[in-house]
Amino acid sequence: MSILLSTNEEAFCCGTDDLSHYYQRLRKQQNGCLLFCISGEADVTLDLKRYHLSADCTLLLLPESIFSVERRSEGFRVHYFSYSKEMFDAACFRLEPTFIHFLKENPYYHHKNAELLKAIHGLVEASNAIYRDRENRFRNAIAQNHLQVFFLDTYDKTQRIFSQQQNDESNRKEELFKRFISLVHTHCKEHHDVAFYADCLCISTRYLSAITRVIGQKSAKEIIDDYLVLELKMTLQTTNLTLKEIADRFHFPDQSFFGRYFKRHTGMSPKEFRTENR
Repeated sequence: MSILLSTNEEAFCCGTDDLSHYYQRLRKQQNGCLLFCISGEADVTLDLKRYHLSADCTLLLLPESIFSVERRSEGFRVHYFSYSKEMFDAACFRLEPTFIHFLKENPYYHHKNAELLKAIHGLVEASNAIYRDRENRFRNAIAQNHLQVFFLDTYDKTQRIFSQQQNDESNRKEELFKRFISLVHTHCKEHHDVAFYADCLCISTRYLSAITRVIGQKSAKEIIDDYLVLELKMTLQTTNLTLKEIADRFHFPDQSFFGRYFKRHTGMSPKEFRTENR
């Protein structure tokens, strides 16, 4: 198991790592994790988006994120603070839904601001100290409080950096787009058609694709396919399910249809992809 994932016995863990477990491998995070680059550099993908990590950069992985390291330099290291989904939910319990949207849409920061760097270093030192103090009866509660304070402090400071237009949650098209992406994350295994998502949002398929083209530069169907293929790749890499079982799990009509769909979007058959990436 990756050290970035908390074990069943621990609600959180922290330390330093080179992320070798994620090198050219897609991994779905059941837990959340805050990464702070302390040396070297790397190119990573998080939920289909690419980011470049170098010294003083942070990347926030929310629970259920799909993460991979595409390239890393010699000496690349990060400090990580990994926390369970339960701890994340508790830390964000009283926060507005717009806050979670903001975190998801803005997971990457290159800290040039002295105040932001101070907050990051404070969290690193505090999390390390409480993680080592295993005799402390309130260890998990203290870590949760540190996490909540960090989220609130980061949110407050980064809101000042991003333009008002970016953070305007009243914009109906942006809100619909965010809800669409959330629905795709949840339902892309079972529902592959745009109509399902348009119905959930109470808008037409045409209007939904118009929104996604403006905000996401892709059609709604292309976005659904991107997330579905990402889930399929991860399943082929990390499970021993047969191709028929995968076709059934992802609600394809049959194994043959699944094979044609996958090859159309990746250029190789599911079997070829699994062989090459095992």
